[in-house]
Amino acid sequence: MLAAFSSRQRIGFAVVAATTAVGGALHYARVDGTVVFPIVTVALAGLAWLVALGTDALGEHFGPGLTGVLQSTLGNLPERFVVIFALSAGEVVVAQTSIIGSLFANALLVLGLVIVAGASASKDRVMRFSRRLPNDTATLLLLAVFIIVLLGLAVSAGDRASRHVTAISAAGAVVLLIVYGTWLWSYLRADRRDEAAPEQAVGRRGPGLSLGAALTLLAVAGVAAAFVSDWFVAALNPAMAALHLSKAFAGLVVVAIAGNAVENVAGIALARKGKMDDAVSVVKNSVAQIAVFLFPLLVLVSLLFAHHLTFVLEPVYIGALLLTAIAVWQVSGDGEATIPEGAALIGTYLILALLTFFE
Repeated sequence: MLAAFSSRQRIGFAVVAATTAVGGALHYARVDGTVVFPIVTVALAGLAWLVALGTDALGEHFGPGLTGVLQSTLGNLPERFVVIFALSAGEVVVAQTSIIGSLFANALLVLGLVIVAGASASKDRVMRFSRRLPNDTATLLLLAVFIIVLLGLAVSAGDRASRHVTAISAAGAVVLLIVYGTWLWSYLRADRRDEAAPEQAVGRRGPGLSLGAALTLLAVAGVAAAFVSDWFVAALNPAMAALHLSKAFAGLVVVAIAGNAVENVAGIALARKGKMDDAVSVVKNSVAQIAVFLFPLLVLVSLLFAHHLTFVLEPVYIGALLLTAIAVWQVSGDGEATIPEGAALIGTYLILALLTFFE
């Protein structure tokens, strides 16, 4: 498989393997987190680069829809592990902030960076892509926000429903998963019908890997990213204490950005190469998965633990989620985006990060 890559890329493989091995050894040797943190951060970024390569290679065999679904599924493995570990330790707040932090990071920061990269790579400075996925993602995101807003209002009012937030969250999670499954089935079927179109085949020049080799590369890099993310989180508290940063800022900003390094690197790399549908698919599928698959799935998984995860959030984050859904639809719903629109999404995320810094 390595023969399909350039000598520079092979050196990159060696660096990723070395930093991952060193980070793991230091973690299990219980070395101070301030030492482990920078090493595992480099390892996580390197694994994100590997996933970007695998996604690029996979795009030679499938349409952007399935490519984005597979990439975002593997890319969200760190979030799954972090939340499950947090729930088992009774850290419900950490679990919630990890999920919504990933949602904000993907929908605002990563999408904004991808739009800036894609528009910069276009001759007329306008990034163009299929309109269906952005509109579908906005619809799914609004559906998830709907139950979050309703529960938030019920809890604020102290009505009868507020006494049954766990049951309502579990039932709502089942509804969200059914809707996501229905959407995913129709989306992938439409993608298979479209992938033979000439415009979809243009520009696919990723590494010459077989389907099996591309899937293997993605699977190995995704699983390794999950382990490295666990080491990253373990080293986070000492590092944040040394930097005098709050846990809220660490969960909603630092962990979210590091956990979504895969989407950052993969989406930007695809956009710079002119693969606009692939780039948008990577980000949008991740947003949809977090909102109506990962979040509700973990709500149901939490029923196995003593502490339950629900859709009840702090009012400030409920408002931020609602405005994020509207912003995502407004910027990308017409199938076109410009550099100022991407910058606006990035600016929105920076404002949210500033607020969490003072939380």
